[in-house]
Amino acid sequence: MKKMYITTGTTDYLQKVKDMHKNETMLLLEREEDAVLLHETDGETVFKEPRCYEVIDAAGELGGAFVVCNNIPVTDEGRPLFEHRFQQRARLIENEPGFVAIRVLRPLSNDTYVIMTLWEAKKYFEQWQRSNAFAKAHAQRKEEQKPSRQIFPRPSYVTTYSVVQER
Repeated sequence: MKKMYITTGTTDYLQKVKDMHKNETMLLLEREEDAVLLHETDGETVFKEPRCYEVIDAAGELGGAFVVCNNIPVTDEGRPLFEHRFQQRARLIENEPGFVAIRVLRPLSNDTYVIMTLWEAKKYFEQWQRSNAFAKAHAQRKEEQKPSRQIFPRPSYVTTYSVVQER
């Protein structure tokens, strides 16, 4: 199973790490507060202390210019139900204009799943949020809100990043 490793640091430091491993699938992301480097691989990571995830669903290749990470804490008991929901997803996002890729990441060292979507630009993500496809994709969540609370130990949160373009 493919894995995703994530490490944090300064943009300059992480760019050097990426440059030293040009044969690896890596993507450098930044926001005002920090930067992260993604490493997607079937093998071991080159990072010393990364957050580790299994890629349980994927479409598209890592790239684009804008990345949205929906970070969703899930209880141990809730993992099978949560993963089942993603296996049943409508897959409508893949047809949206500006969509580049999606990764559904199962945490190996904490309780927070990451649903990562990659876009050609922020405007495409915002268009997706206003679309009928988005409403349909998230309708099940509204229907199951009450029983779902038991599988979510705390609120989810979103982080957004810009992709650092090749230098």
